[in-house]
Amino acid sequence: MESVKELRVRYWIYLDGNKFFGLGRAQLLKHIEESGSIANAAKAMGMSYKKAWAMVDDMNSRAQEPYVIAKKGGKSGGGTELTDAGRKMLGAYDNLNKKLASIAESEMEILSLI
Repeated sequence: MESVKELRVRYWIYLDGNKFFGLGRAQLLKHIEESGSIANAAKAMGMSYKKAWAMVDDMNSRAQEPYVIAKKGGKSGGGTELTDAGRKMLGAYDNLNKKLASIAESEMEILSLI
């Protein structure tokens, strides 16, 4: 039986020597944008609200501008949305992912050496 070979690329963005942004945070921002809620985003990802909130708080406090803001309540209740800075970061992250995936795809020959 032939082995299944894969080439996977993952990366993280570090700020001041500590992880700042990666796949998990990108997915969290996408879920927040889709659902308008940190609680719903956390549920969709199978994580606690506390963990999701801590991730959002960390990004907001360390980035030049917040990525996520809370909307005040009212008839429809409150909510959460991405800022322009959050959408830009998410877009830039997705673009870099596509470029890295293309590079990895062009280097698949390395798998033949296994």
